[in-house]
Amino acid sequence: MVGAGDIADQCTASQSTCQHFKTAARAEAINPAFFITMGDNQYDDAHIEDFRNYYDKSWGRFKDRTNPVPGNHEAYDDWENQDERAYREYFGSRATPQGKMWYSYNHGNWHFIALNSNRFDEQEQLDWLRNDLAANTKQCVAAYFHHPLFSSGDHGNDPVSRPVWQLLHQARAELVLSGHDHHYERFAPQDPNGAADPNGIVEILGGTGGKTLYGQGETVQANSLKRIYDKFGVVKLDFTDTTFKASFVAADGTVHDTSPTYTCR
Repeated sequence: MVGAGDIADQCTASQSTCQHFKTAARAEAINPAFFITMGDNQYDDAHIEDFRNYYDKSWGRFKDRTNPVPGNHEAYDDWENQDERAYREYFGSRATPQGKMWYSYNHGNWHFIALNSNRFDEQEQLDWLRNDLAANTKQCVAAYFHHPLFSSGDHGNDPVSRPVWQLLHQARAELVLSGHDHHYERFAPQDPNGAADPNGIVEILGGTGGKTLYGQGETVQANSLKRIYDKFGVVKLDFTDTTFKASFVAADGTVHDTSPTYTCR
């Protein structure tokens, strides 16, 4: 699987500084089983014409193999209602395969959960997640959503994600992927309170899909093992039915980080 967040700026392939075409080319060259996005797919306010003019020309080339989630910029399309209208229109059934902007699917022995962190304050989504985890029969569990609970970037930690982390941790999930801060970061396994935990969740930030990169924030978070602030690129997940290993692959194809191989619980 290959993914990234914070992707399409309002620029075209003819502009040498336009990065989302470069990360799309790298993602496509890896040729994964499927792609994910970690939100803020289109900037600045994610209107439908922007999706069609920019994202669609780069990452949109493999939209039919992409399982997306929205970010806060998708909510700006309809500011009054904070409704991800253009996101739903552009991705169609891929945005709402189970009727809502949160859904799950299986691949091999993995259960993937795609969530809308704009709506983590809505009980409906939390109830759905609790039921989805209870019904899961796969050994390995990964979730992805835009706002990271832990980040050493400009935005820092976002407690809106803690209730979701608590449910995932109770279900012995292995992996969480997020965006929002525009850098790459990999954490050691930890619990929802930020305590190192060999039975905890590995969090990876991949907000490097093409929009301007951010620098380091005020605090380097505990359990942060690797931080890359100056490279655009994608997160590559190699998984078997019982293990996973994550890598950060820059747009030029160089690998700047590789995690240990983790065994599913």
